[in-house]
Amino acid sequence: MEVHIAIFPSPGMGHLIPLTELTRQLLRLLRRQVFVTFIIPTAAGAPIKPQNDILNAMPENVTSVFLPPVDLNDLPPEASLEARISLTLTRSLPALRQTLAELTHDSTRKPPSALVVDIFGYPSFEIAKEFDISPYIFSTVSAMSLVGIFHGPPLDQMFKCNSTEPITFPGCVPFQPTDLPTPVHDYDPVARCTMFNSAKGILVNSFVELEPGAFKALEEGEWCKPDIFPVGPLIRTGSKQQTNDGFECLKWLDKHPVGSVLFVSFGSGGTLSQKQLVELAFGLEKSGQRFLWAVKSPSEKVNASYFSAKTDLDPFSFLPVGFLDRVRDHGLVVSSWVPQVEILAHSSTGGFLTHCGWNSILESIANGVPMIAWPLYAEQRMNAVNLTDGLGVAYRVKVGENGLVGSDEIDKRVRSLIEGEEGDKMRTKLAELKEGGAMALSQDGSSIRPILQVAKMWA
Repeated sequence: MEVHIAIFPSPGMGHLIPLTELTRQLLRLLRRQVFVTFIIPTAAGAPIKPQNDILNAMPENVTSVFLPPVDLNDLPPEASLEARISLTLTRSLPALRQTLAELTHDSTRKPPSALVVDIFGYPSFEIAKEFDISPYIFSTVSAMSLVGIFHGPPLDQMFKCNSTEPITFPGCVPFQPTDLPTPVHDYDPVARCTMFNSAKGILVNSFVELEPGAFKALEEGEWCKPDIFPVGPLIRTGSKQQTNDGFECLKWLDKHPVGSVLFVSFGSGGTLSQKQLVELAFGLEKSGQRFLWAVKSPSEKVNASYFSAKTDLDPFSFLPVGFLDRVRDHGLVVSSWVPQVEILAHSSTGGFLTHCGWNSILESIANGVPMIAWPLYAEQRMNAVNLTDGLGVAYRVKVGENGLVGSDEIDKRVRSLIEGEEGDKMRTKLAELKEGGAMALSQDGSSIRPILQVAKMWA
């Protein structure tokens, strides 16, 4: 059974990495019978080295094609992250068509039988059909968020009516309209649902034991027509290539007691304003707790790092005067890449202050680390509700009337997570979820069976 699939991910490491982990699972389960071609869209000026490094480290059965960069300079500065992602994919469609034509007529390899895209890639479905390639969606968001996508049209009406009523999706915990993803009205929800329902199947990077209600709703709801395949938790287990800073982080962690360090990171794209950065610094200092903080230069745009290469600005220059000296004995602040997976897996790590990106959540759950939820953009607020009200494995920070999370609030949450009884209760719940995730990816587990099932459909 030889399988050749093409994968067309959205820009951003958070979209690429879980797809590479899915590929590794396929290669592990089916050995040398799987061939994968990654077709990478790019935007002019956006960094491609991180993506290239990930793909170059993949096994020999995996090849990659970087499409010509598209120009986004006509977009206004206030354009949403989702608009930039969508436009990058749309403007890459002609190059995708050409690449699929070349793959289809390649005499050295079987043509692709499936095109796998993530939740922004559905405009490519028409091109896939031109080459008789079956379209599939890989959901890089939670099952709860996926239920929300299928309920997009009524949500759009609620937005237009400025409804303040709590929203309850089938099988999911209730949440407020203010916790909806920010771009809910930036696209045609009817068209999106229609295209999602035209997919042959949807692979979800989650597992049944984590979101049983949402998966049941997806499988039983008449509004969801494709087959649903829970295939997670697909996360990196660690990188063999570490920068010197990453190595120093782990050596620093080695010096501290078990479960005593709070890891602070807002992902590869998340950024804070200058005022918020200062409040966070003072809050960490007030708590007196050990912490490891991956800091970025401030920006008024919460996702400023997503499409932009790193600047020459020194993040340390924006911290309060004397802060680094005052926390030297118990805090480590780094301004470059850190090995997040290894940090969360380290025995000294006792908590994670996170922006609630789905990949980061899965990594934290897989390592049994309780969280402080600080959502910034996209579906992260919905994720935060699920973590706090649904799973009970996180605190959510409260935003003050001035739009900032104050230092006192940060101090309180950090102390409670690291030292309080509630933090211990969260660890108990997370131990069960960690075991459930491991079981899902074990032989004949609840996520391995669907991976094998969909692979047979692709053959």
